[in-house]
Amino acid sequence: MVNVLPQKRLAAEILDRGMNGVWVDPESLFKISNAITREDVEKLIHDGLIKPRKIKGTSRGRARAQKFKRARGQRRGPGSRKGTKNARTPPKRKWINKIRAQRKYLKDLRDGEYITPNTYRKLYRQAKGNLFRSKRYLHNYIREHDLAEKRLPELNK
Repeated sequence: MVNVLPQKRLAAEILDRGMNGVWVDPESLFKISNAITREDVEKLIHDGLIKPRKIKGTSRGRARAQKFKRARGQRRGPGSRKGTKNARTPPKRKWINKIRAQRKYLKDLRDGEYITPNTYRKLYRQAKGNLFRSKRYLHNYIREHDLAEKRLPELNK
């Protein structure tokens, strides 16, 4: 067996790798063992008799699979949760989402002449006072109290 450790060490230094990150062609061991100078080793690298091994990284396949499942609403059960309900979605953010949806719905009803500007103003203030827990409740409230001028359009999700 021919000793190519000095050449491998030189190649590792040139390629900026560890010695295990250097591949030496097993067919050309004798030719490689004759390389004495740094230039000789560089020529062998250029000829492809000594090559850097591919760096192994951490596969992101599992992470991608998890991300896909989370997008579908999986992996979000009680065992996966850290932090309180309010830490996961702050109450203020919930309020912002809710009130924006209700105000947009009220504007659409007013602009579509389903409710009068006067009714709009009253409902707007009630929404601000947190009377309706959702857009659906607002819709039902308008229906039950006969506040609509004409038949309300169906709520889309």
